[in-house]
Amino acid sequence: MSTSVLGIDIAKQRFEAALLVNSKIKNKSFKNTTEGFESLSLWLDKQGSQKVHACLEATGNYGEDLAIYLHEAGHTVSIVNPARIKGFAQSELIRTKTDKIDAGIIARFCLAMRPDPWIPPSAEIRVLRALVRRADSLIDMRSQEKNRLSTAHESVIHLIVEHIEYLDEEIEKIRREIAGLIDRDPTLRQKKELLASIPGIGKVTIAAILAELDDMEKFHHVRELVAFIGLAPKETLSGSSIKGKPRLCKIGHVRLRKALYMPALVSIQCNPVMIAFYNRLKEKGKNGKVIVCAIMRKLVHIIFGILKSGKKYDPNYKPAFA
Repeated sequence: MSTSVLGIDIAKQRFEAALLVNSKIKNKSFKNTTEGFESLSLWLDKQGSQKVHACLEATGNYGEDLAIYLHEAGHTVSIVNPARIKGFAQSELIRTKTDKIDAGIIARFCLAMRPDPWIPPSAEIRVLRALVRRADSLIDMRSQEKNRLSTAHESVIHLIVEHIEYLDEEIEKIRREIAGLIDRDPTLRQKKELLASIPGIGKVTIAAILAELDDMEKFHHVRELVAFIGLAPKETLSGSSIKGKPRLCKIGHVRLRKALYMPALVSIQCNPVMIAFYNRLKEKGKNGKVIVCAIMRKLVHIIFGILKSGKKYDPNYKPAFA
């Protein structure tokens, strides 16, 4: 890895860059625009750092354009979970929080931990992801409007109803765009057909999985995918006196967990394998939440298996985790 490390603290309007070379940090702030990205490149050249390992936190859409720009410019880019940066900062006993300090922490984290390089999604996946997330936003907005109907004054009820109807139309239009995009892409269409073979998983869930889980090659074992989504159990055990109840480790992909929740509920109504699994857990006295999480993990195992093998779901297959 290059000795030049670039820590980036990203925000909506600007980002703070911390260039770490030979244990010395140089800071500079830039606009979070194409013009700002070009200014960053010029600044790096002036510092004699033509190639760097850039690291930034996963903060939604704010940093994606910058990450793609740096990757296409030939730099190594890593996008890491903010929880890792927070833990690293705590290990350094950092008490002050500013953009400049945060960028320096990210740079030192990158140098010490050497996070894996990030591979940008394809243009098709970026479009699909934007459409899926936009549909999710409109669905949330529609739910808010429906909740307002019960308490709204009669003078505005018709306005709320009109807005709900408009949102219905927009959601349906976006879903048609999503379906068209998937069907036009041979790889996405093949994955869609594989996922559609799993009982309980519908079009909306398939679109979410394809949009958010674009690179299966980076997962060598299903445990890695389970941890990535945030469905791994978390135990609290220390000495002989501290033993907490195992809980779900939610450090992971929130959107994928949300996408898998309803399919887990549906699958225990229509999938004989899941019904049998549900009954076994019920007989062991497991509560509802534990069972649903276990069903979600089992779905992840199935999704991992069919996408890796390229074979459709077989209800008669008896994997080791069943």
